[in-house]
Amino acid sequence: QVQLVESGGGWVQAGGSLGLSCAASGRIFTVGAMGWYRQAPGKQRELVATTTSGDSAHYADSVKSRFTISRDNAKNTVYLQMNSLKPEDTAVYYCYVERLTTAWGPQYELWGQGTQVTVSS
Repeated sequence: QVQLVESGGGWVQAGGSLGLSCAASGRIFTVGAMGWYRQAPGKQRELVATTTSGDSAHYADSVKSRFTISRDNAKNTVYLQMNSLKPEDTAVYYCYVERLTTAWGPQYELWGQGTQVTVSS
């Protein structure tokens, strides 16, 4: 069974930095697009950043030039480096994998358990 295990997050003052990581565990052969979404209280879940298996990246306008997404294909891990954090970045951040091929066949649209990021003003 494949799991997405997130780590990182926490509390930081405005202007600070935090890093998130998400590792896909299990008998995995290939991983497709990976990314991060976030959900603030009372708001819908929104895309933060995604990266394809070819390392191209896409960012939400609100985080461009502040956040950097990267991946280590050998470790089936995606990272999110968050700099110049703002209070409006406060949310639960979720890792997302669009598609995996595994020993049990393909799996689609997997989500991590979520990790809280809190930015104080």
